Amino acid sequence: MGHTSKAARTALLIFIATQHILALWLAAAGKRLPAGLRAGAENDRGDVPGWVLITLMSAVLVAGLLAIAGPALEKMFNEAMAQVQP
Repeated sequence: MGHTSKAARTALLIFIATQHILALWLAAAGKRLPAGLRAGAENDRGDVPGWVLITLMSAVLVAGLLAIAGPALEKMFNEAMAQVQP
């Protein structure tokens, strides 16, 4: 990781921490469910904290990827716009 930027390292650390928190939360949630619900839930709707956590994790993933690939994407966009004839 010698050539990575500080933003990329920070995004990676946030992503890893989010994955760890999600894993801990899912493990704890699984222990609280009755045995019948752990095997196969009849209600596929899920629970709100789970969806919130997944949404936040997705947002962190997008932010991390943008931090890592942002300059390359910006360069590609600017080159493509420069080739467009008015």
